[in-house]
Amino acid sequence: MSDVLELVEARLRTALGEPDARAAVTFLGTDRIEVLRFVDGDVLRYATLGMSAQPMADPTAVVADPLRGPRAELVLSVRAGRADTDKALRPLAVLAAAPQVEGVIVAPGASLDVGDPLWPGAPFTSVLVGAAGGLVEDLELDEPRDPVRFLPLLPMTPNEAAWKRVHGAEALQARWLERGTDLRDPLRAGVALD
Repeated sequence: MSDVLELVEARLRTALGEPDARAAVTFLGTDRIEVLRFVDGDVLRYATLGMSAQPMADPTAVVADPLRGPRAELVLSVRAGRADTDKALRPLAVLAAAPQVEGVIVAPGASLDVGDPLWPGAPFTSVLVGAAGGLVEDLELDEPRDPVRFLPLLPMTPNEAAWKRVHGAEALQARWLERGTDLRDPLRAGVALD
């Protein structure tokens, strides 16, 4: 387990530089989840570390495979200085612990909801999980282990989340693109969904 997390942290450092802060959260009955903060100009990037220690298991499986199954870490990018986004550390850890706590498999196109604002004053309580392979390349592991994917999180307003449930993740991402939505703006208004 720790060897996987060492490799994951090395991959994050290679892609994002040295973290300037880190915090750890442990929930009852789960492994420790850390959140690392990286500064990239005017953008803050928060990356989880710990979610990939174990593969995500199919909640209908009788026994979880200790080696095979998807592995992931989450990455949130926001513009610095507009909101107290460092308060997103605990919600990010909650999302990263969801596979262990709730038995869910986090994959691109999924919606994850924390039920409260992601940070003080945030118009977002949920995120859309984006596709891997952009900011941080997948980390290949020795067989038979699946690679670790680094999944971007795209904050959604409650209206966007409801619209996504009806129309799908691709339609929402297309709407954001059409309207030139700055998904890194921590205080952005919801996109027009007419």
